[in-house]
Amino acid sequence: MNSARQVRARLLGDPADDFRRLRWLGWGGPLFFMLVGGFIRFWHVGSPHELVFDETYYVKQGWSMTQFWFEMKNNPVLDEAKQVDQHFTANDPMIYGTEGDFVVHPPVGKWLIGWGEVPFGILNSFGWRFAVALAGTLSILMLGLIARRLFRSDLLGTVAAALLAFEGHHFVHSRTGLLDIFVMFFGLAAFGALLVDRDRARAVLAEKVAGRPRDLVSWWGPWLGWRPWRWVAGVMLGLSTGTKWSGLYFVVFFGLMTVLWDVGARRAAGIRGWPVGGVLKDGPYAFVQLVGTTVVVYVASWTGWILTTGGSFRTWAETNPTTHTWLPDWWRSLWAYHQQMFTSTQAIDNEHPYRTSPWSWLIQGRPTSFFYQGPKLGDQGCTVDQCSRAITSIGTVTVWWGATLAIVVLLFMWALRRDWRAGAVLCGLAAGYLPWFFLADRTIYSFYEVAFVPWVVLACVYVLGLLIGGREASPGRRRVGIAVTGVFVLSTIALFAFFYPIYTGQVIPLQEWQRRMWFPSWV
Repeated sequence: MNSARQVRARLLGDPADDFRRLRWLGWGGPLFFMLVGGFIRFWHVGSPHELVFDETYYVKQGWSMTQFWFEMKNNPVLDEAKQVDQHFTANDPMIYGTEGDFVVHPPVGKWLIGWGEVPFGILNSFGWRFAVALAGTLSILMLGLIARRLFRSDLLGTVAAALLAFEGHHFVHSRTGLLDIFVMFFGLAAFGALLVDRDRARAVLAEKVAGRPRDLVSWWGPWLGWRPWRWVAGVMLGLSTGTKWSGLYFVVFFGLMTVLWDVGARRAAGIRGWPVGGVLKDGPYAFVQLVGTTVVVYVASWTGWILTTGGSFRTWAETNPTTHTWLPDWWRSLWAYHQQMFTSTQAIDNEHPYRTSPWSWLIQGRPTSFFYQGPKLGDQGCTVDQCSRAITSIGTVTVWWGATLAIVVLLFMWALRRDWRAGAVLCGLAAGYLPWFFLADRTIYSFYEVAFVPWVVLACVYVLGLLIGGREASPGRRRVGIAVTGVFVLSTIALFAFFYPIYTGQVIPLQEWQRRMWFPSWV
């Protein structure tokens, strides 16, 4: 029989924070950087007052969702004249035609953009980007609290929030009405919920087995309860998938991760049949909570399309009768719609100047230009012969290059030192990054990496934590580690400030823009 203290130590570790004297940082630090990050994200977020990059789709579709409950096609006359965007920014309500538009992304992100537009109206471009700026701001606090729980350190939680607040991709997406920031937001929320569930489930397991003779504990081990935080994770994964199908990868990877955590917990608790118990006792319930909930939430996100009749493919079942009459028409139409969506996405292989290979993403090989103008002297405040006005999605290189090196450390610590925290960070990275290697023959862009930027930050924070050391580390090592961490954070902020003009569409001399194009592939 293992003592209750031994079992609790194996399952829960030492609950004490490494930085007892800095406990106030636990919430205060991430909250401070959320406020700072939120301020710079909302500051002049409505500039420029024109649709940037793929905002031409999602901002207009978001407004359409609030007016019709589904995406409407553009007015064909305006579309032919290429005047749709100009009329939309001028608050012309006649930009839509009379037919539903065929789209390749689910509704959640567009609903959120649309709801952000409602209080301000489409004439105010602040509303176009309100929802993304809010998601970006809240995710700073969320990542800080997640890092605090993951690393059991108030300081490292604050460092994570600071790095995300000044990360370039995250910043640009927090100010541009695209969908990918929502994929990231809900995926990160699911990860955080699963972390809470891990701690709660282990506490339940410790309570049920600690101090009890092994022969009085069932071979499979006890049931770990209703696991409400895993239900929350399922809802978040459904919303991520309901924004873009790439959210499905989080479902797969995080589902495996949470079951492996349960297997490890049963093993640490001394359960005799820990492999079978973890897989067969926890696995099916986890499948229902994550996969089942994802499906329900995903289908529910199509409610507007289901309850109306004008959406693309909505009446497909009526013109394609079948003997399977037990299936409702809306379900058959929705299934046919998804088949066509899948076929269309697989056919996207056209050339594009910013098409990239995922091999180059971590090192920022080919950033995506969202917006570019070349004002002349006297135009838009240009004070020299030639100026530039750009919005470019370039990641803050200290974070991305640091994470590229950190992945090697993470793999070592996970595979050879069996550090579950390293495995958790790698799981988030793999979910957001690895699947794109199997889709490399399609037209894909480096800005998709914003979906896994939180785990890029966590990779850096993990290594910084190793440099600082735990409570057993010498004072000298801790001072050096904290100094290195401070230099890394300050360097990140300085680089962010340097690139700020091309994150926000500032009018700067052409020479200043060229100074920020460090490599030929960035132009």
